[in-house]
Amino acid sequence: MPVLSEDSGLHETLALLTSQLRPDSNHKEEMGFLRDVFSEKSLGYLMKIHEKLRYYERQSPTPVLHSAVALAEDVMEELQAASVHSDERELLQLLSTPHLRAMLMVHDTVAQKNFDPVLPPLPDNIDEDFDEESVKIVRLVKNKEPLGATIRRDEHSGAVVVARIMRGGAADRSGLVHVGDELREVNGITVLHKRPDEISQILAQSQGSITLKIIPATQEEDRLKDSKVFMRALFHYNPREDRAIPCQEAGLPFQRRQVLEVVSQDDPTWWQAKRVGDTNLRAGLIPSKQFQERRLSYRRATGTLPSPQSLRKPPYDQPCDKETCDCEGYFKGHYVGSLGARLHELKQKVVAENPQHFGVAIPHTTRPRKSHEKEGVEYHFVSKQAFEADLHHNKFLEHGEYKENLYGTSLDAIQAVMAKNKVCLVDVEPDALQQLRTSEFKPYVIFVKPAIQEKRKTPPTSPACEDTAAPLDEEQQEMAASAAFIDQHYGHLVDSVLVKEDLQSAHSQLRVLLEKLSKDIHWVPISWVR
Repeated sequence: MPVLSEDSGLHETLALLTSQLRPDSNHKEEMGFLRDVFSEKSLGYLMKIHEKLRYYERQSPTPVLHSAVALAEDVMEELQAASVHSDERELLQLLSTPHLRAMLMVHDTVAQKNFDPVLPPLPDNIDEDFDEESVKIVRLVKNKEPLGATIRRDEHSGAVVVARIMRGGAADRSGLVHVGDELREVNGITVLHKRPDEISQILAQSQGSITLKIIPATQEEDRLKDSKVFMRALFHYNPREDRAIPCQEAGLPFQRRQVLEVVSQDDPTWWQAKRVGDTNLRAGLIPSKQFQERRLSYRRATGTLPSPQSLRKPPYDQPCDKETCDCEGYFKGHYVGSLGARLHELKQKVVAENPQHFGVAIPHTTRPRKSHEKEGVEYHFVSKQAFEADLHHNKFLEHGEYKENLYGTSLDAIQAVMAKNKVCLVDVEPDALQQLRTSEFKPYVIFVKPAIQEKRKTPPTSPACEDTAAPLDEEQQEMAASAAFIDQHYGHLVDSVLVKEDLQSAHSQLRVLLEKLSKDIHWVPISWVR
């Protein structure tokens, strides 16, 4: 077998290995596979490139010049000014290509070893009052992002200390700043006698590198532990309008129904969170659940926030003035969403379009059956005694009375549709949502409200004047109040909002929502999947 010398290259070794592969009856396929791999031209080229790089590495090469880009620009300028021949034109075109210019820029970067940001020298005027080990000089590099730390004034010593480190911010990523550290200087500026808001302004305006003089905390707190707690927001929040937040710039604004990832609950008053899907790595401050509930209770007690009982609840029992209308089909609770957004026809249209996938819960009633009606189709017809017995045993999701007859939607009726592996479409009073939001039903709640637009009128005496808005009539005001009431007190239970202008547009919107529901991933309470 040939012996390789120390100077043999990798491609020579590869060729030798290939020549030594002998066919074997037991491993014929394996040997053939190895021979094909070793014989690949691309592999041989890679080996040769590797050898060349190792050779130049051993030679310790130094760049001929550090400004290839500038030289190329000078050459291009000369070529453009002179009479250009064919060879010169080809060179000019070659030097103008973006790929070659990028390669020259990389060459200059490597030649100048310009890999890291240029940092100013360490300050040499460190106070002599401190031991060498008691003062820490921290240099952070950040772009336009905030530093990711909040500060406060210690009540006893008056020192400016780090109050919290925001997860994902520049301070957190460095691992050099900790809660409890005393801040003495920012870029050489003494902060001992400055207000926290003035210091925050200095930090916010600093770009590039920030040099901090810090006295480390006596006992550094443990680093924040990774946590994956996801919550859906039940209210809108704007930190710019919150006077209680310790630092408005560090706050995280969010909208109701957005999903938040809470990364720290160490502070019982202010949690740290991110918006799911947000590309910003830095967490922001949000009020904790306990703090938000506590201050809402205080506002209600002091009268600065109206309580749910103080708002007028919308009337759900509105008689129909059409003689031909089957008003019994619109008893209390069969108004979906707000007043004026009746969806009985919409449900029937969805079911008729796809009866194999959708169904409706058949309601119960104590009124007599009409001649054209069938049991279990329009209604389940039961006696008043049987209805009241089921009502006593909490079998109804909702119920109501109209013209001395009882009506109700039972949980059994919903489960009967689900047992057929169908999606059950139900329209209920908002109060019933709490009973439906369980792991058994896993509802997707769509709030349907009518489109209420102010009427436009133009004064007849001023044809050139712009249209002015006419006030809403009494019925429209009632519908708007109904929608506002539901949005205020039940909006946190809603997954989507549908604005109904007419039956066709509402049906198109609902069809899109239902298609997305069958394809997209949706956030649900963790108790539904455990």
